[in-house]
Amino acid sequence: MKIIGGTFKNRNIYMPRGIRPTQHIVRKSLFDILGQDLTGYSFLDLCAGSGSIGIEALSRGSEPVLMVEKDQRCFEILQENLAMMPMGDLSQKTRKYEILNLDAFTAVKLFSTRQQRFDLVFCDPPYGRGIAKKILKILEACDILHPNCTVIMQHQKKEILPEDLGRISLVREKKYGSSRLSIYEIRKQE
Repeated sequence: MKIIGGTFKNRNIYMPRGIRPTQHIVRKSLFDILGQDLTGYSFLDLCAGSGSIGIEALSRGSEPVLMVEKDQRCFEILQENLAMMPMGDLSQKTRKYEILNLDAFTAVKLFSTRQQRFDLVFCDPPYGRGIAKKILKILEACDILHPNCTVIMQHQKKEILPEDLGRISLVREKKYGSSRLSIYEIRKQE
């Protein structure tokens, strides 16, 4: 698989066996929605897998980028993929990214404790387990979303997510084969 845009464009990344990678057309559409230049935006990639989405965000100028992956094998490949990028050899203090070997729920609680907030959140949890809706609920419950945050959930097409969840509202959906991107924004307070 290759990075499709930004400063790392055309660089190869490894894919762990047995995971469902985000298809090229879905990644392209995702960054058409978010924008090609993400300079000045903080980015959270939950259930990061190989890191393809988080690395795309880094490639397009997002900083900081936090990538969370629970599976140890995927986490190790994520580390390898980041090490292959031009900034991969920087010390932890100067990195534009952070990777955490945690489940999404624990990570969101950690970010809340740290008082970290994000402009853009992408989540592609394993299909068929009902995790997407649970992650939306914890994102709404914990204060880690900037007021203008966009949350994009990639999930199985047949899984229906709520249109409104507290201050998070569904604004658009796009379907790609068996996948769906559900785009949420923070509802403006009146």
